[in-house]
Amino acid sequence: MSAEKNIYENQSPTIITTPLLCEIKHSGRVDINDLLKRARKVKEKENKTNLVFFGLILTLVVIVGFILSI
Repeated sequence: MSAEKNIYENQSPTIITTPLLCEIKHSGRVDINDLLKRARKVKEKENKTNLVFFGLILTLVVIVGFILSI
């Protein structure tokens, strides 16, 4: 306990500041091209996910059809 007290006593009181993550100052305007780019990325990701699910379902139907035909 005394060691902890000594550590805290040796430190001078300083103001703790958080580092700035982004020093770019925004003017308050939104760039429509950035929004469109982000929307396209989301749409492409959804399309890829839908394509994967469609492929899995199609594969399942083919396998079940093959098993039923035997």
